[in-house]
Amino acid sequence: MHTIPACPVCSSENTYPDESMIICPDCAHEWNPAEAASADSEERVVKDSNGNILADGDCVTLIKDLKLKGSSTVLKVGSKSKPIRLVDGDHEIDCKIDNTSIMLKACFVKKA
Repeated sequence: MHTIPACPVCSSENTYPDESMIICPDCAHEWNPAEAASADSEERVVKDSNGNILADGDCVTLIKDLKLKGSSTVLKVGSKSKPIRLVDGDHEIDCKIDNTSIMLKACFVKKA
């Protein structure tokens, strides 16, 4: 017997197939299980401005001055971070620089 997977968004077991898609009636999420399986097998790779692969726990250095949005604070070029944490989204790096917790794009840093 073929089992229908639970919804990856809300973990509901009330999912049902519709042609090649699986649909969750609770949260209205639709996904193709074949594409989801291939996406899970691909590991996310984050590279710095020089093309070096970054990992959790690495330290990075800013390559340009960055003005923090909504603040008058400027992070200067050459500022070194504490160990970083990689996250999903547009800003891939969560770190602390000069006692300020920020999210950064990998294109603005280089591996220290």
